Amino acid sequence: MAGLIDFISRKLFSTPEAIKEPDALRIGILGAASIAPAALINPARSHPGVVITAVAARDRTRADKFAKQHGIQKVYASYQELLDDPSIDAVYNPLPNGLHYEWTLKAIKAGKHVLLEKPSCNRAEETRRVFDYAKEKGVVVLEAFHYRFHPSAHRLRQIVSSGELGTIQSLKGALTLPRGIVGADDIRYNYSLGGGSLMDGGTYPVSFVRFLTFAEPVSITSAHARPAPDARVDVGTIATLAMPGDVSATIECDMALPPRFWIVPRMFDMGMTVKGDKGEATLFNFVLPMLYHYITVKTKDGKSRTEKVYVPPSTEGEWECWPKAEASWSTYRYQLEAFVDKIQGRKPHYWVEADDSVKQMEAIEQIYAKSGLGSRPASTFVL
Repeated sequence: MAGLIDFISRKLFSTPEAIKEPDALRIGILGAASIAPAALINPARSHPGVVITAVAARDRTRADKFAKQHGIQKVYASYQELLDDPSIDAVYNPLPNGLHYEWTLKAIKAGKHVLLEKPSCNRAEETRRVFDYAKEKGVVVLEAFHYRFHPSAHRLRQIVSSGELGTIQSLKGALTLPRGIVGADDIRYNYSLGGGSLMDGGTYPVSFVRFLTFAEPVSITSAHARPAPDARVDVGTIATLAMPGDVSATIECDMALPPRFWIVPRMFDMGMTVKGDKGEATLFNFVLPMLYHYITVKTKDGKSRTEKVYVPPSTEGEWECWPKAEASWSTYRYQLEAFVDKIQGRKPHYWVEADDSVKQMEAIEQIYAKSGLGSRPASTFVL
């Protein structure tokens, strides 16, 4: 109940639609994806420097319906038609994982900046080629790990780095969904399109572990996958990562957690806990903190506190370059602010660097290798 009240109180005073600047960035969407409204369309409404001008889908009827629903002016029946439109400055690519490589390269070739849904590609080598090509062409590509742009994630990292918890010993992160949320025919179960729980929800705890520790896995100690009917696809994966300094990190992801004792429904788990020799801290709902979250800190001297961070807590130190945000801003709105700032030559408050995206995919591939399932199939596309 407290979480619901908190959410409603922030949304009642949400930021109104912004008056658009004359030189606002014109963005097109590749595919009428269900994530697009939350990830881009709604955040763009309050950003004066962004206008969503076009959408493309292979099904023209679907694209028309999507455009009408969201007030988008232009509709294209193919992705390439959208890329060929010289009036579009940037594209959002939320296509299935297995199509990220091809259509991001094509967008870069067309001179478009790209907001690229995670995971960046099916394989690390593909990710490296994408960012190398973007650098060559002078365009911006951002892997959309939206949670990293929200102040709650940075506040937890600040606590971990401060020494308050002592020497860090372990981390445990998860993104699990109860059975029934993801349908059996969902593309996330399609191996040829880069399907798998680790490629979907699992990217978040892996990314967050790396973010909090400023480090990459030394090795994958263990990885166990629960297979889908297509045994090449994981419904769920649990893995333990050996991090530098004898730190152990456990990540869990699942697209269909079965009920306990066959009848008791399972709850969502989107938390991260960091333990040190002097205490521990937990961020509940790090993936969608704008809905509701809290950070609890407990130290071995018996002290405890709870924090909620919807806006930057100060304008000093690591917070000095953060935007003046509203409590209603979503992780995606913070992300969009950084994306636009980068394109316009301004310093973003945070950025996912190319090397970070490559190392993220290397970690994912290492976990898949340890589980025995192996990497997702490489793209056959050649630019």
